[in-house]
Amino acid sequence: MIIAPNWLGDAVMALPAIADVRNKWRGAPLGIAARASVAPLFALVDGVEVNAPLSNYHTAILLPNSFHSALMVSRAGVRERWGYRADWRGLLLTRAIARPAAGTHQIDYYQQLVRALGVDNGPSTPRLVLAPAVREKGAALLRRAGWDGRRPIVAIAPGAAYGSAKRWPPSSFADLAAGLDEDGVVTVMVGASADKATAVEVARALRGRATVIDVVGQTDIPALAGVLANCRAVMANDSGALHLGASLGLKVAGVFGPTDERLSAPREAAVLTHETWCRPCALRECPLDHMRMIRIPAADVLAATRKAL
Repeated sequence: MIIAPNWLGDAVMALPAIADVRNKWRGAPLGIAARASVAPLFALVDGVEVNAPLSNYHTAILLPNSFHSALMVSRAGVRERWGYRADWRGLLLTRAIARPAAGTHQIDYYQQLVRALGVDNGPSTPRLVLAPAVREKGAALLRRAGWDGRRPIVAIAPGAAYGSAKRWPPSSFADLAAGLDEDGVVTVMVGASADKATAVEVARALRGRATVIDVVGQTDIPALAGVLANCRAVMANDSGALHLGASLGLKVAGVFGPTDERLSAPREAAVLTHETWCRPCALRECPLDHMRMIRIPAADVLAATRKAL
């Protein structure tokens, strides 16, 4: 059993380590324990069982660093409990691995853990291969929302579950959509139900300059993957949608403010930032003026998106 990370983007970045474990023990059942918000991602991964009882498994590999994850598998009676020595949980682990040096990319962080446990590492770029039915369901949703089935699509994800400090301004997303419309490119807004207010702000800022397809709040993770699979590129904040798009092989462009792109950006993403003395701070809400995001010009993001296309 692998205990999965708690955020969608982190869960996507864990896919190479999960593939390494699956390849090491191909004959053994492999389970994934994940929060309800992330578990649907693993329905897209071959060869794993999602959220089976922990007591069914002999060994648990803990990808989160939390004390709680170690306590959970210990209380479930899992005999072997492997993970990084972190958060005062060393005594709960049967194999406690020293954490790697600071500055390690999150993908490498997970793969270095399984390598220290005797698992050879394979490719370090997360990849998902969707069944044709998943892609077609995404296309059907887009058609119902107004896509003609012909014009190229770029997905934008103006939300970020972590907090508002990660969000590029809605008016900037609107400027991006207007610029893409001039190129004959359709923009589709994606996101969770919690992002609906932000989507409304984007639509208001457009002021009729472009028509944007809005499927915010209408997709779970597999449906979102199906929508993205019909797109040419994804432009997003540092969010799960950015990483999911990259794992599907799309060109992606991401705006980064409070988080460090060197540690968490998709491998081949076009990264846009505005350097300030306070970044990266990893705060959920900016206590200052949000300048590190406001000062990323829409023209620069439009240029990066055009290059991706």
